[in-house]
Amino acid sequence: MQINFALKEVNCKIVYYGPGLSGKTTNLEVIHSKAPTTNRGELTSIATEGDRTLFFDFLPLNLGNVAGMKTKFQLYTVPGQVFYNSTRKLVLQGVDGVVFVADSRRGKLEENTESLENLKENMAEYGLTLQTTPFVIQYNKRDLEDIHTVEELDRALNTVNAPTVEASALTGEGVFPTLKKLAGMVLENLNRQQSSSVVRRRMLAKEPVAAGVKARAGEAAAAPSTPSAPSRPAGRAASEQPAVVKEHVASGVKPVERRVPPKGASGVKPRVTPRRENASGRPAASPAARDVAQGERPAAGSRAALYIVLTLVVLGGAAAALYYTGVLGKLLG
Repeated sequence: MQINFALKEVNCKIVYYGPGLSGKTTNLEVIHSKAPTTNRGELTSIATEGDRTLFFDFLPLNLGNVAGMKTKFQLYTVPGQVFYNSTRKLVLQGVDGVVFVADSRRGKLEENTESLENLKENMAEYGLTLQTTPFVIQYNKRDLEDIHTVEELDRALNTVNAPTVEASALTGEGVFPTLKKLAGMVLENLNRQQSSSVVRRRMLAKEPVAAGVKARAGEAAAAPSTPSAPSRPAGRAASEQPAVVKEHVASGVKPVERRVPPKGASGVKPRVTPRRENASGRPAASPAARDVAQGERPAAGSRAALYIVLTLVVLGGAAAALYYTGVLGKLLG
C-alpha cells in the first residue's frame, strides 16, 4: 500500500491468484471493458501466443475519493504455470488483498489445492497470512455443467472461512461483486492500520517524556543522599564551646570576661578588644595615660609633647629672671 499525503492519494494492490486457465485474466478484461473510462487505465498484458499469461496483467482502477483521499486500485494477475513461481512471488510483493480464482470444474480440485498452498508459501515469504490479509475466494465457471458444488469447494479450499463469490468471468457474472467485496475489506483494513498508527505515534511521542521522568527518578534513587553533619560526642562538644577567660587588669580595674574560640576553629579569628572598667563602673583610662600615671616611659608621641612643655617651662623661667633683674627693661628701652 502506498499513501501519498501530499497528493492525498492511496494506492492499493490487489492480486488475482489461482491455477492456470482458471479465469484470472478474464476477470481483469471484464473489469476493463465495463469500468468507466474516467476510472480505469490501460490494461497491460504480457501473454504467449496461446493467450497464457507470461508475466502478469495490470489494470489501474480509480475508485474516486474515499475519506478525502483519492483511492486507486492496481489490479494484477500472476501466471498460472507452476514454473513461473518466481514471478508469482515477485508480484505478491506489497500486496494488500488477494482474490483466489478457483476452477469449479471437476478434475481441477487438485490444481486448485496446489495453487492455494503455493499462495500460502509465497505470502509467508513476506510475513503475510491468509488470516491477516484481505482474502476472497471466487468460484469461477459456475455456468458449466460438470462442476463441484460450493460445499465441496469450501471443504477443500476455504479452510480460513474467507468470503466466497460464485462467478462466471466469461459472462461477467460475479466479477464486480468479487472486486467490490475485496475492495471493502482492503479499505477497512487500511482504516484499522491508520487508527493503530495514530495510537502508536501518540504512544511513541509520550515515550521520551516517560523515559525522561523514569530516568530522572532512577538517577534520584541511585544518587547518594547528602551526608548529614556528623554527630559530636558529648565530651568533645563541651570542649569545643567558646571558653570564658577572665582578664585581670592592674591599678584596681575589675576583671572583664572575654570569650575565646575553641582550638581548631575554621576561619580567621576576630580581634577582640576587651572593654575594661574601673571599680566605679566608668571606662578605664587609656594605656598611655595609665603609663604616665604609673611613671612608666610614655610612647613616642607622648615624649614629644613632654619635651615641648619642658622647653616652655624653661623659657618662661629664664624670662622671669631677666625681667626681675632689669635686663629685659634695658633691652626694650
